[in-house]
Amino acid sequence: MNKNNPKWQTKWPERLSYGLSDAADNLVFQVMTTYLLFFYTDIFGLRPGDAAILFLIARIADVIESPIVGLMIDHTQSRFGKSRPFFLWFALPYAIFAVLVFITPDFGYTGKLIWSYVTYLGLGFLYSTVNLPITSVLPTMTQNPQELTLLGVIRQFCGSAVQIIVAVFTLPLVAWLGQGDQRRGFLYTMIGFAVISLGLILNTFFHIRERFSLKAIAHASLRKTLQAAGKNRPWLILSAIIFLFWLVTAIKNQTTIYFFKYSWHNEQLVALANGFTFSSLIGVLLIPRLSSRYGHRLTMRSGIIVALSGQLLLALGVYSHALSVIFAATLLNSIGQGLIVGLVSIMLADTIRYGVTLGVQAEGFLASSSDFGVNLGLGLGGLITAGLFSLSGYQANASQNSATLQMITLNYVWLPLVLYILLLILIHFYPEKQLTQAISSQPNSVG
Repeated sequence: MNKNNPKWQTKWPERLSYGLSDAADNLVFQVMTTYLLFFYTDIFGLRPGDAAILFLIARIADVIESPIVGLMIDHTQSRFGKSRPFFLWFALPYAIFAVLVFITPDFGYTGKLIWSYVTYLGLGFLYSTVNLPITSVLPTMTQNPQELTLLGVIRQFCGSAVQIIVAVFTLPLVAWLGQGDQRRGFLYTMIGFAVISLGLILNTFFHIRERFSLKAIAHASLRKTLQAAGKNRPWLILSAIIFLFWLVTAIKNQTTIYFFKYSWHNEQLVALANGFTFSSLIGVLLIPRLSSRYGHRLTMRSGIIVALSGQLLLALGVYSHALSVIFAATLLNSIGQGLIVGLVSIMLADTIRYGVTLGVQAEGFLASSSDFGVNLGLGLGGLITAGLFSLSGYQANASQNSATLQMITLNYVWLPLVLYILLLILIHFYPEKQLTQAISSQPNSVG
């Protein structure tokens, strides 16, 4: 079967519908990444230490949930395919829990904790059910390398665009809809985001198709799947990269609002600073040209170097108290982030196809590394941020002591800097040549 036959290629309505699936998830996901810790501590009234424990418990749950969802995909047999039906089954529950997280019942402090655990843990599981299929379905939509790259870029462009929209407009929407009541403002904002997210996820279900099966291999046992995953060196390294990238993203994003509210005493600067992250779209759009010329590994390395350079410039801006330099650093850092995140889904699809050459078909389980890495990175980022704030004596909606202000700077500048250096080391060991040779020699079949 000629995998380049137009009959087996995607068209633009399907490509856009695929990309909008990531936009749908990010309408909720970006709010959690950027504002949930602030919502819990400064609006809902949780102590930072309790929020830190909640994030830790949630990450322990993710260790179990993500592989389970991956195995569910691997063993799904339906007329809609393997990954695609998950969009239909879980879109509505995901939207409902996105709203429940931001409902603030007056149950007393213990009741608030219980409510936070139930809603946040529930949303974490449901996020896996609608996000993981975005990755696992990609290598079944097309086998053309250029189309795989294009679909990955469209996905990340749509996702990044929504991330910027959410980062810039969430707080103004909260202020407008809440009319001075941030509790009501966050709730109404999330209702709107959840409804849009629901529509976009269902649109993806109705407009994409699974055309290819990776190979006619019977699904292996969990033991053999784990053994094969352990031998998949590109997948192991990429999984570590995904985790570290979202760890640095969580730490920095969640600290941004604290930085401008308490270090600069101007919460309105948050939306302006987040507006400069639009440059991540530039990074995403550069991927097709750069990756076709230099390969995925060198392109991602370039993205990490650009992001690291932006972080160094940020340190200069913070310590010179120069707002223009801080904004310029955000612009530069975001270009690098766009290159990194835009390549992740493309490279993960390659590692899934490489896994088939090892004799085990487990696209759902291998794709779960993306969801697991995202959730683990976000959770540990929240845990680290909340834990450090708690240790420093943070008090919500009050003037902060010098220890807390130092912790805010540590989270906003120096921890991300160290993590970017670790990312640069990891990408050096990614075996792209070995992966490409193995995939090119492996035939695929149409399902």
